[in-house]
Amino acid sequence: MSDINQIRNKIDKITLEMVTMLKARMELAQEIGQIKKTIGKGITDDAREENLREKVISLSKHLGLDEAIASKFLNFLLNESIRTQSDQKQSHLSIFHRAKSLEEEGKKIIHMEVGEPDFSPPKIAGDALGQSYERRFFRYGPVSGMPLFRKALARHVLKKFNVSVGPENILVSPGARFSVFSAITTLLNPGDEMIIIEPAWPAYKDCALHVGIKARTVHTTLKGRWEPSCDQIKKMINANTKMIVLNYPNNPTGKILPDALQDEIMTIAQDNDLYVLSDEIYSEYTYTNWKSILSYNYNKSIVTQSFSKSHAMTGFRIGYAVASSTIIAKMIKIASLCLTNVSEPIQYAAMHALEANIASNTEIIKNRLYALSKKAREMRLEFIEPDGAMYLYAKIGNEGSDGVHLANRLLDRGLAIAPGEGFGDYKNFIRISACQDENILMQGMNILSREIQ
Repeated sequence: MSDINQIRNKIDKITLEMVTMLKARMELAQEIGQIKKTIGKGITDDAREENLREKVISLSKHLGLDEAIASKFLNFLLNESIRTQSDQKQSHLSIFHRAKSLEEEGKKIIHMEVGEPDFSPPKIAGDALGQSYERRFFRYGPVSGMPLFRKALARHVLKKFNVSVGPENILVSPGARFSVFSAITTLLNPGDEMIIIEPAWPAYKDCALHVGIKARTVHTTLKGRWEPSCDQIKKMINANTKMIVLNYPNNPTGKILPDALQDEIMTIAQDNDLYVLSDEIYSEYTYTNWKSILSYNYNKSIVTQSFSKSHAMTGFRIGYAVASSTIIAKMIKIASLCLTNVSEPIQYAAMHALEANIASNTEIIKNRLYALSKKAREMRLEFIEPDGAMYLYAKIGNEGSDGVHLANRLLDRGLAIAPGEGFGDYKNFIRISACQDENILMQGMNILSREIQ
């Protein structure tokens, strides 16, 4: 026992030294964060992270330490640095919340920062909401969703994507965001890595950071037409890489990948046994060729959908995930911890909304994006014509331009837009939403034009 106690004492000493060193590291990370904020530099530095990763792997080889364990430890440290430096980061949601506060004070705001369609949900959904009481849809239900609704969703998937699935392949969730969170949380473990192609909806990174997953980003560019490099994706994959996240049509760029490029990415994922989390909530807003990840019949894919954009049912908070029954069973476990079930009246309304013809919604947003693009060209903004979704992602000037400062100045002028850096390291970009009436959009663009001249 004395030998064991001596070894334990050594372990305790090393552990306490590690905690002391962790404290010193976190203080340095906070200091760097303040400097980055002062000089306008982004939080993450992929080149530096990669350089440090190579050093850690080299050292672990020299020490005879498992590279995967060393990399997981590094991922923990990097995530904590990011968490420390992200407290004051502004996104479309922070602008939205500030805009709402200004409205409460009586100020009129043109909302071009969030993707919330201004048109009404299908009437059939509203009617069904009333009928749900008479039909006694107000009880506890299965955490995966009402069987009747999941069967309807399975039929919808077959009709829309030509892919045969059953109710066991579907999880009903309160919006697509929860399906994204539950997939990341249940399929990955702390220290694992996932690949995100940026610009990207910030929730992917935020979810990963929250549960200790290291998000590694493939940076795409306006010059490169927002298309990722497959070589870069391949170089990022290691023993800890478990998932790649896709989002096409993309938020914020509206990009749809060429078929050949998407095929190649899927081949990389399958060859490396990666989960593919495909967020397809803008699939109703496609203005060129697009195909769902479901069409690949890959058993490690998870596709998320929502009624928020397609059916203008943002306040209903209803979405769903489609995956193998094994994956759905895992996702159900986290859902059962957080939810009893999605409200039955809401599920019943969404089920009937599937019967609605929503083609006019697509046409409305397409026309608005055309008008926005025309005005943006007159203003000499740099952007790629969106292939889908409901946004224009535009460069506002040279590398010294600051989308966050612009977004905050515009709020004082009565216009809310989303700063580009909320979607990645794109400080001199902004995202403009096409979810308002065209006349209102032009009013907003005129305010923007005056501010950037």
